Amino acid sequence: MEHIKNQFYRAALAAAILSLAAFANTAKSQSNYKIEETNDVDVKLTGTSTLHKWEMNAKTVSGEGQFVVKDERLIALKSLFFSVEVEDLKSDSKGLDKNAYKALKSDEHKDIHYKLTSAIVTPAENGKNLLKTHGKLTIAGVTKEIDMDVYCVVNKDGTITCTGSDKLNMTDYKVEPPSFLMGAMKTGDAITLTFVVIYKQKEV
Repeated sequence: MEHIKNQFYRAALAAAILSLAAFANTAKSQSNYKIEETNDVDVKLTGTSTLHKWEMNAKTVSGEGQFVVKDERLIALKSLFFSVEVEDLKSDSKGLDKNAYKALKSDEHKDIHYKLTSAIVTPAENGKNLLKTHGKLTIAGVTKEIDMDVYCVVNKDGTITCTGSDKLNMTDYKVEPPSFLMGAMKTGDAITLTFVVIYKQKEV
């Protein structure tokens, strides 16, 4: 009987050690990242108007994410956040910029930001991973839940590049589509938010 008890205790101890090892391995592969400022980082708003298409770009983006990477492959995305200052968005027209900032209420709400709620990771082509994400996008102080496809790739230097795009209507965020040139140019309600951001593992 004593022999059976000893075998049981040894088996339980071995299982506990294996569980701790597995936990340690997972914890080691799950790391915190922050957005790295490079020339490749870009957040873009595009839309149409009564005269022509328009585009606003921002090169200054902040944010953090918690990625699970194993054997240079993305296994899971635990959290993701990025933010861009409205007045960092620039077009080729100062008139459009000025009215866009006013419409986006930049004096009260300086940032456009996105926070991930959940993500399902699946392999895609060319070493990329397709993430079916659900999150919260806040524009002009109004937050909406959105579903968005995000593509992520683990680069050779260990950084992670994430790209995504979402179509939305400005009026859903209580934003009046801006106009300029004395109202001669009016922008459409539908716009597209596109981003390319690079996350670099934070130093411990």
